[in-house]
Amino acid sequence: MSNSYRSDCPVARMLDLTGDRWTMLVIRDLFLGRTRYKEFADSPEGIPTNILAERLERLVDAGLVSREPLAPGGRRMCYRLTPMGRSLRPVLEAMRDWGLAWIPETRAMRPGSTPESWG
Repeated sequence: MSNSYRSDCPVARMLDLTGDRWTMLVIRDLFLGRTRYKEFADSPEGIPTNILAERLERLVDAGLVSREPLAPGGRRMCYRLTPMGRSLRPVLEAMRDWGLAWIPETRAMRPGSTPESWG
C-alpha cells in the first residue's frame, strides 16, 4: 500500500484507502458473510479479478482484513474483517441508509433476512 497521501485530513486519508469504485463493495461483501475470493468475484457488480486481487491485498496490508487458511494447514484461503475493518460498519450502514432514502429503486443486500446480522 502506498504511504503517499494527499493530505493529513482524516477524510482524505480514508478516501485514499477506501474511496475507489470497488473497495467498499468488498467490505460490504465481508459484512454479508462472504469470505472466499470466488464469492467476491461472483458479486452482482462484477468486479474484475485483477482489481479484486489488488483490493484484497490493499485491505490486508492496511489491517482492515486478514487472510488466513480456510482449514488448518490448508492451501485454500479466506478473508475476514479485523476489528479495524469491523469498525467500518457504521460507515457502511450510513451509506446503505442514504442510498435507500435518496436513490430510487435501490434495495439493501442482506445476509439471511436481517440487516442487523452484519458482522
